[in-house]
Amino acid sequence: QLQFVESGGGLVQPGGSLRLSCAVSGYTLNNAAIGWFRQAPGKVREGVACISSSGRSTDYAHSVKGRFTISRDNAISKVHLQMNSLKPEDTAVYYCVRVDYNNGCRHFGSWGQGTQVTVSS
Repeated sequence: QLQFVESGGGLVQPGGSLRLSCAVSGYTLNNAAIGWFRQAPGKVREGVACISSSGRSTDYAHSVKGRFTISRDNAISKVHLQMNSLKPEDTAVYYCVRVDYNNGCRHFGSWGQGTQVTVSS
């Protein structure tokens, strides 16, 4: 099975940037599409971005399109989420997880602990 460890979260001012990383371990990363999700207190977990196994296709939530970029480096088994122009409403715990890219980027597998992103002045 694949396991995911998120890192890179922290406190940032509005308009700032953060780069989240997802370290993947398991049999293979190359065959797995990966998505980033987030959940704020009192709100449902929502998909943020996902990337196909090859890295050639990506999809984004409307709320982050143009500000966030998902990428992957299969050689080092990592997936990244570059977050620019951050807004307070981006505050949430961010998770990476395996998804089915061809079925609406729906997740499958278990959730990790995530990494906290707080956007505040």
